[in-house]
This record gives sequence, structure tokens and C-alpha cells, in this order.
Amino acid sequence: MDWLNYHHLLYFWVVAREGTVTAAAQELRLSPSTVSEQIRRLEETLGLKLFQKRGRNIELTDSGQEVFRYADDIFRLGRELTEFAAGRQVGRLRLNVGLSMVVPKLIAFKLLQPALAVSPDLQISCREAPIAELLADLALHHLDVVITDAPLGPDARIRAFNHLLAECGTVFLGTAELAGPRRATFPHSLHGAPVILPTPTTVLRRQLDRYFDQRGIRPHVVGEFDDSALVKVFGEEGMGLFPVPDMIADKICAQYNVEVVGRAEGVNDRFYAVSVERQIRHLAVAAMCGVVTIADHDQDLEPGE
Repeated sequence: MDWLNYHHLLYFWVVAREGTVTAAAQELRLSPSTVSEQIRRLEETLGLKLFQKRGRNIELTDSGQEVFRYADDIFRLGRELTEFAAGRQVGRLRLNVGLSMVVPKLIAFKLLQPALAVSPDLQISCREAPIAELLADLALHHLDVVITDAPLGPDARIRAFNHLLAECGTVFLGTAELAGPRRATFPHSLHGAPVILPTPTTVLRRQLDRYFDQRGIRPHVVGEFDDSALVKVFGEEGMGLFPVPDMIADKICAQYNVEVVGRAEGVNDRFYAVSVERQIRHLAVAAMCGVVTIADHDQDLEPGE
């Protein structure tokens, strides 16, 4: 059996964290050549290329990023072990969350609030990325849960379970100059009006396209964004009217100095937690999903539904 040299792994971890061999060598009190040699030996042991040159700098390869995550966990557990041996409290509850870019940040906070109540020592780590990347990390157990706007379908490459967290209506907002003249005749006033929408790949956009088609409305789409935060920023600047979940409309109006134009009846936002566990064991994830007993929620935990 091949044994991993944890000194080599430590040197790699420090270089990845510091960003350069020189900075890592200073922290480790070693010469840069020694650090580079130890990393080369780690690459030979693992059979992986961990760093690549980018101009005069180095950056982690895809394999290097995965190894760094493992190293981070290994050295975190090492610190907890020393704290346990010293008689200090260990075992702080951690929640690693993947957040789809289309989920508004205010919604994400509301959905995570039940988890915050589980423990005063809860440490939350949130990673925002395209859903495909998040699901890959979920499958590798780098994430405990993924929050998204759509359930995982039956054709998904990973076995996972969907949990409906919230459902709410949709309203259009805009600056006073755009919203005022269009409020009385909404939604027909959206015809020809400048609008900022999520991209066509999102569930909300597909609903909105049907909503417009059913009413013969042809808005002037001036922007399409994956990132819900960008939609609000451009909307604040008067680029166009934009849709948001009604449960956070008041806060967005106050924060971005915009007004409600009208409600898009029948267009509903849904937000889901996706986990790889049928029987949720993570206390914070269970709190988010409102799980009291597994039997009570079996109907919500079918894969791909």
C-alpha cells in the first residue's frame, strides 16, 4: 500500500493557500527550491499535475483544486484533533452550501435561516456557481446541500433527492420613471417595454415566456442575466423592468430605489434543496428542509422529482 507523505501535502497546501512558492517558503521557513521539490514528489506519488504556470505566476490545475479541498479537510481535522487532545471543545457544526447563481441572495438568506437556529457555533460555507459544477461537488460530498430554482430531473447523472423549500409569486419592479406610467395597465403595458430577464435556461424565464405568449405581450428584452444580483443592479440604473420573488420585493424596493409595477399572476418561483441523502442526517440541512421525521417527508424525497 502506498502511504501519503503528509509533509509533502502540507507544503502543497501552504503554496496553494499563499499563491506563490516564495510566500509559502517564507511561512514554512524553508528554501523555495526545497518546497518545489517536495511538491514535485507529491505529484509523482499522486500521479497528478497540481500546478500550472500562468505567465510569471502559478495556479492550481483542476486536479490541484480537488487535492486542495481534500488537504483543507485533512488539516482542519488535524487542528480539531489537537484541540481535543488539549481538552478544548471541538466538533463545530459545518454546513457547506452550493448556491445556484439564479437564486436571489435575500432568498438564500431566508432559506438558510432555519439552519442558523440549529447551533450558535454553526459555520456556513457558501459557494455560488453554475448548477452543473455544484452537483458535481455534491456528488463528491464536498457540499452538504445545493439550493436551486428547479428540482433535479430523472435524467440527472447523480442520484439525489429534492426538497421544496419555498414557493412564492413574481412581481415586476422598476424605477419610478419606468414603473409609474405602466402600473395602471399592467401587464399589457409590458408590451414593447424594456425588460431585464433571467436567461432562457432558467425555470422562471420559461414561465415568463409562456405568460407573455398567452397575453400577446412582446416586451423589449434589453438584458438577460444568470446572476440575479446583476438583474437588480441594471434595473436600479433604469435599464428596464425586472421580475423578482414577491416575498423579497419590499426589501429590494428599499435597497435599490425601485417600485412595484404589477404582479405576474400564475408565475411562481420555487426553490429547492438538493441532497444526496434520502434520510437527512445533517442537522442544519434537516432544519432547512423542515424535516421532523423521515416518514413524514418520504413523499418529498423521491429522486428526480
